[in-house]
Amino acid sequence: MTQGVMLLASGGLDSTTVAFGLHAEGKDVTPLFFDYGQHCVETEWDRVNEVLPKGMRRPERVDLSDLFRDSKSRLIVEANLWTDDVRDDDLYIPYRTLLFYAAAAARAQTLGIFEVYTGFINSNHAKEIDCTAEFMNKLDGLTDAIGPVRFMSPYRYSSKTEVTQEAIRLGVPIGRTFSCQASSNLPCGACPNCVERLGALRQTGLLR
Repeated sequence: MTQGVMLLASGGLDSTTVAFGLHAEGKDVTPLFFDYGQHCVETEWDRVNEVLPKGMRRPERVDLSDLFRDSKSRLIVEANLWTDDVRDDDLYIPYRTLLFYAAAAARAQTLGIFEVYTGFINSNHAKEIDCTAEFMNKLDGLTDAIGPVRFMSPYRYSSKTEVTQEAIRLGVPIGRTFSCQASSNLPCGACPNCVERLGALRQTGLLR
């Protein structure tokens, strides 16, 4: 009997690599995609439907966008990269990760699923406190105390380069994954996500 698990899927390299790993293990994966009003939501939605392993359930899309209505974050309001000066702090969205965890736990338990996987990594470029291994560790203690759903972040202590090496091994369509924070259609090459991704692609020999 296959084990039912949930995956927070965004169409990015990290969560897609987790998806391929779970698929290789024969797990029955329910991917969950969050629309939080990000300007690149339709690109991410297209990519997550494209890059998940063949044979895996199609992702569920959950709309949380009203919560961030009127946000000034440049993850919500796309900047004009020719004229606007976008800084890392401009990309912050309050409590986003905590919200994702709570919503995923609620949906998972509703479906009778008790393991939720994420693609969060130990990023050197993440500026948000809720995208750090320290935050994940503290969250484990909280979730252990309030319900049966457990979170699994297999790359919590891995670098982007290490995840990319695993993606190559698993046959992830790396070139079709998408995680730009500043541009809604094409990777900008300058936001924290793009800088980290490009560095990993160079270090693994995929980009020269």
